[in-house]
Amino acid sequence: MGGNTLSIVEFDELPSPAHFFSHVESKSIPAVFHGCVKHWKCFSKWNPCKGGLDYLQERAGSSIVEAMLSRTAPVFYGDLRSHERVPLLFSVFVSSCKKLRSSDNGSGVSVEQEVVGVTEPTLEEETCLPSTSSLHQVYLAQVPIVNLENKEKSQLEILREDIQMPKILKAKTLTSINLWMNNAKSRSSTHYDPDHNLLCVVAGCKQGLLPNSPLIAICYFSISVVLWPPSAVSSLYPMPIYSEASNHSCVDLEKPDLSTHSRAQNSMMYSQKVTLQAGDALFIPEGWLHQVDSDDVTIAVNFWWRSSIMTSLPEHMDAYYLRTILRRLVKTEMDQMLYQTSISIENSGHEDSCQVDDGQGQHEHNLEKNSYSEQTQGTIKNKRITIQQMDTVSLQAFHQLVSLVHDGVNIASQSEQLQSTPIEDECKKDVHPNSFCLEDDPVAKVISALEPLQLQNVLLGMVHNFPRTLEALILQMLSPASAEVLTRKFDEIDQLTSQGNRDEFYQAVYGVFDDQFAAMNAVLNGKESFARQAFKNVLDKYLGVNFDGQKLMQNIVRNQMSCLCL
Repeated sequence: MGGNTLSIVEFDELPSPAHFFSHVESKSIPAVFHGCVKHWKCFSKWNPCKGGLDYLQERAGSSIVEAMLSRTAPVFYGDLRSHERVPLLFSVFVSSCKKLRSSDNGSGVSVEQEVVGVTEPTLEEETCLPSTSSLHQVYLAQVPIVNLENKEKSQLEILREDIQMPKILKAKTLTSINLWMNNAKSRSSTHYDPDHNLLCVVAGCKQGLLPNSPLIAICYFSISVVLWPPSAVSSLYPMPIYSEASNHSCVDLEKPDLSTHSRAQNSMMYSQKVTLQAGDALFIPEGWLHQVDSDDVTIAVNFWWRSSIMTSLPEHMDAYYLRTILRRLVKTEMDQMLYQTSISIENSGHEDSCQVDDGQGQHEHNLEKNSYSEQTQGTIKNKRITIQQMDTVSLQAFHQLVSLVHDGVNIASQSEQLQSTPIEDECKKDVHPNSFCLEDDPVAKVISALEPLQLQNVLLGMVHNFPRTLEALILQMLSPASAEVLTRKFDEIDQLTSQGNRDEFYQAVYGVFDDQFAAMNAVLNGKESFARQAFKNVLDKYLGVNFDGQKLMQNIVRNQMSCLCL
């Protein structure tokens, strides 16, 4: 979650527009504003416990609204496959609220006053709902009161005068104001909105009976909202980006299938929960995932508006920003792929293991750099690294790598008559072709556990003592994970050595190979394969898309070769 920086902030009153923008909206953090709706007309006029349903029925009962009919009620999923939109008179839905409240009272007496002389229509009489549909399967979701994106008259525009514009929104360009109303307990599916959202709990009540007083009802009301930051979307398995409900989670709220959605078992680690009472408002920034539980007969109004980022984003820059953001997500995923496994290495007793890019160990790097500078007055080219000169850790790693190479490619004799392997045959003899984590690859584990200059000494030791083993290590033993770790170590070596020593080091290492380009290709191919796997993980986690990139690339190459043959 990034510490407390993403925690929900709470206000006892609405802040100034400037304070809201600089401290809340611009930082994209949720905020609760307690009691900010209590002075609105609708707070008292729409209250179901004070005749509010009668008021709504008289005021807007003749309006035709679109209701959500769910086959999974009381859970209402956003996917069109789980619900359908049906037209009905607003008065019919209000009547259903009255009937359900009356039946829940237990005494047979409705707390809501009946309108004298009015005969309530049934749900089936006034709608196209099948007769088997029960009242609790219907929900009013996102019914427009004001719709600035659509110039047509909104369905419940007559209720606009009961709603006051919050002062923090007066300078905003709203896209819509909507009504949300349910007649029984309900749960929304986990989803995010493409716009900023101010959810205002207007009114509602849940009936309960006081002891020994069956005709007296008490009213209380709340909405519970669970929120996740956009960075936690991977644990909630978003629907594919190309689906019509791409902003919704695939995870079943009632019975999550952890065999299919294994990351969901950790989703609550990143969540925050807030309980809203009637009169409260919640700011939900764009992209924040949320899931709402509502009590019986709840009424809320929400305001949507575009963020300043999206408003100022020119369309001709979309492709660039898409590539930039994807690249950043891929880099983060690559770090996580290595970091998750480096923890296991630490716990396995390798006290000298080096975590990748964790910001630690810099003191040891500096000490080693000073020691290396004192020992290396001459050039690398003229300095022969003998096995006896290595420290204990480097010597152990040296023997491990030599042993792994000999076992992996089965070098027949001590004379090391191994010839350079063409890059085209690499995939046929690669010992760990699909290894993307340290724990699965002993070569990557050995390289990762070394300090940068220890690795430099180990490689130079192989140059001077076992050059063909080094050649086999690079051409045949590098998995995607080990190639990624090796290049990161090379970057660290570059930071600790002078330009002259760097050039001589790489000349010495690559000079071992009959085909230096084949060696560089082996390293780069492995590194790009690691990045490609990270990219596939990003598509799966954040876009809900799965594809076999390797097969795709093979098909592209095959098609190109066919064209060349023609």
